[in-house]
Amino acid sequence: MTTHTDHSLDSFGDSAASATRVTPGNALRPEDIAIAKEKPTEDVAQYALRLGDDALILAQRLSHWISRAPELEEDIALGNIALDVLGHARSFLSYAGHAWDKTEDDLAYWREEDEFRSLWIVEQPNGDFGFTIARQLVVSVYQYLLYTELLASTDGTIAAIAAKALKEVDYHRDHAVQWALRLGDGTEESHRRMQDALELVWPYVDEMFDDDALIDAVGDAGVRPSSLRAAFDAQIASVLDEATLSVPNVPRASGGGRRGEHTEHLGYILAEMQVLARKHPGATW
Repeated sequence: MTTHTDHSLDSFGDSAASATRVTPGNALRPEDIAIAKEKPTEDVAQYALRLGDDALILAQRLSHWISRAPELEEDIALGNIALDVLGHARSFLSYAGHAWDKTEDDLAYWREEDEFRSLWIVEQPNGDFGFTIARQLVVSVYQYLLYTELLASTDGTIAAIAAKALKEVDYHRDHAVQWALRLGDGTEESHRRMQDALELVWPYVDEMFDDDALIDAVGDAGVRPSSLRAAFDAQIASVLDEATLSVPNVPRASGGGRRGEHTEHLGYILAEMQVLARKHPGATW
């Protein structure tokens, strides 16, 4: 996808609304997606699954900061960001599951590790606060650019989910930028630790921009990741320059999350996330 057309939830028109029952009032609730008349194609479902998995695993990581952040305000901020991202995951997974008659819970709790399609960067341990901010800076800039382009998706539901998510990711990006500036241009110790964090995060950046056969198949319903790289590099370089930090020059990690090949960390996340649902199948509360 090489062009972008500005959309909002109010401007999708009858085609998107009839496909997904989206109105400004219901704001793309997963239950509305689940009862939509039109199902996504297999390729679009697989694409939505990727985006949902990225958001779901990142939400799990961010939620671990609750009660552990360096100040109370950050407990609240990171918790709210985690909830936002979990909401994005619910919408994308509900839409993906609609193609296979599965619910968001089916996809979250009843898939095995090699069935997840999340990027390696979102499954990395939180590390110290600097690492989490470095990861969040990279991911939120990437997601902001991605969702901006997805506003022009030829799939109305993907476009609508992106429109809602974009408003929240804009805040996530600003939050990460402000902390990167504060830590990078702060004390000698905070500068060193923030630069070290970037060095640890950077091997996982390239995977976000890999194209593959699914990207070719999904066409204008999705976004070619490689098309986002130049804008990403420019935004990151600008932030790091102001923060007196430098863009790392380190080898990339091989990556393989889109193929279901993950680091050892994902298994631990899933064990914690899935244990209750698997121990008490069908339980509600």
